[in-house]
Amino acid sequence: MSLTGPDLVGIAAALCSIGSFAPQAVKIMRERRAAGVSLRMYAVTVTGFALWTIYGFLLKSWPLIVSNLASLGLSGLVLGLTLRFRGNQG
Repeated sequence: MSLTGPDLVGIAAALCSIGSFAPQAVKIMRERRAAGVSLRMYAVTVTGFALWTIYGFLLKSWPLIVSNLASLGLSGLVLGLTLRFRGNQG
């Protein structure tokens, strides 16, 4: 299997999207607080990744499905942790 230019761009984009949520999730889990995390932003982000995943299924595009499912999982984790710890401001 040889990778093309668009494949490499897609892989880089997926890694950036997936990796962007990990630091926030780790921080919330470590501190057990979610001060400064926008619930609205993460709700919209989770919705967007869910829609991108559906779009990938409609196109039968496995790279689109896998990358957006991973991003959906991590952004959903951040949203869930924020809902759980949003009252812990101290």
